[in-house]
Amino acid sequence: MTLRGLILALIPLASFGQLVHPPNSPAFLQNEVAKIYITMNAQDFYTMVGDSLGTSYEFPATFIYQSSMVNDTVDTVGIRLRGNTSLQSAKKSFKIDFNVYQPGFKWYDLKGLNLNGEHNDVSIMRSRTCNEMLRWAGLPCPRTSYVELYINNEYKGLYINVEHYDDQFLEARFIDNDTGNLYKAKWGADLTFQGNNAAPYQNVYELKTNELQNDFSGLIHFIDVLNNATNAEFPCAIQEVLDVDLFLNSLALQVLTGQWDGYAFNKNNYYLYQRPSDGKFVFIEYDMDNTFGVDWFNIDWHVRNLYAWSPSNSPRPLYTRMMQVPYFKDRYSYYIQQHLQSFFNTTYMLPIWEATQDLIAPSALADDYKGLDYGFSDQDFLDAITNPWGSHVSTSLVYYLAQRHNTAANQLQYAGLTNPCSLSNLTETDPYAPQQVTYFDLLGREILTPEPQQFYLEASPSGLVKKKYLCP
Repeated sequence: MTLRGLILALIPLASFGQLVHPPNSPAFLQNEVAKIYITMNAQDFYTMVGDSLGTSYEFPATFIYQSSMVNDTVDTVGIRLRGNTSLQSAKKSFKIDFNVYQPGFKWYDLKGLNLNGEHNDVSIMRSRTCNEMLRWAGLPCPRTSYVELYINNEYKGLYINVEHYDDQFLEARFIDNDTGNLYKAKWGADLTFQGNNAAPYQNVYELKTNELQNDFSGLIHFIDVLNNATNAEFPCAIQEVLDVDLFLNSLALQVLTGQWDGYAFNKNNYYLYQRPSDGKFVFIEYDMDNTFGVDWFNIDWHVRNLYAWSPSNSPRPLYTRMMQVPYFKDRYSYYIQQHLQSFFNTTYMLPIWEATQDLIAPSALADDYKGLDYGFSDQDFLDAITNPWGSHVSTSLVYYLAQRHNTAANQLQYAGLTNPCSLSNLTETDPYAPQQVTYFDLLGREILTPEPQQFYLEASPSGLVKKKYLCP
């Protein structure tokens, strides 16, 4: 095995002890590209990809999943297109639903999968990198893997297999705290207050759990506090309704990765989950493919100011009010600093990107669909780590990461301020706080104390790999 392959094979060990991320199952293999075969009526397929009906209707199909570990068949699943602007792309993205025709059925405890074509990204690594960074930072995020997709025996290309956000997602991450309301925020969800009637919110905040109750009261109260608490009340009042630390940690990654299609810049692509245990909302990132230099606005995201990220002509109260409170701004700066020092640097990421490219290259090079939307070539894929493609992919992965790291470090303003509020129910969610570590050997077995020069991983409950040693 090559060193790159060894590094990639060991990446899953970084999740040992993770508090908010379940272990990867055979549905999310980390060191091989599985194959998914979909068989469906040919006319149904053409209707699905060529008619507006295909964006919502779930067509019946047979699902086969093959890897070195399993060979599974699910006789009847639902399949439909997914995405927004990507619906018009030549390389489509798909949603697989395991229980639409078999109520109650789950495959590896999953009700569905999202198969994302990544037609926008020549590297096919940006969104998956962002999900991994969320995981390393101790934030709730979906499990992901790479798969080859075949429909009616035609190879449709390399896809990212992304865990679906639903009650199963919550159950696996919010242990004994998973029965709250989950809202999907669509474009336009700027979190401005629209009054106490639910109707204006239902257009852009879609309730994904507890739909029969159709309760928006908690969300409206949160947005009311966010917008209408006085400046004096705000620092403590917002901490009563929002897990502020998780949000600021997540916001730090939005800004570092150049996620302009998220909340802070484009009022889009996030979820809000209200924990029943304390009533607080948790901010969850979603759909992070427009990152690491992908740009449609002629903006250099790698130099944009950390503290002036949102557009000046459009309200983003959850960003702007946080930046107006010295402690919240400082806490956000703390997470920026921690990410820069741990994984948001080329020393940490370059070996992972190289190992990932080695893994997916055969599947990506055989993918003829990757060039249909923007003309991506095989060489463009091979160069994507170090060379910019041009047009909307104006920076390579390494260039963006190096430049954003340097500019963020220069812009950083961190003073170590103390929380001005002393509320009994405030909880610490800092993944970088001192914590017990566990050591693992090459096979993932726990060891008490590593021998000198022995290769091992030191994994904290946050999932961060602290040290790696390799024998000569």
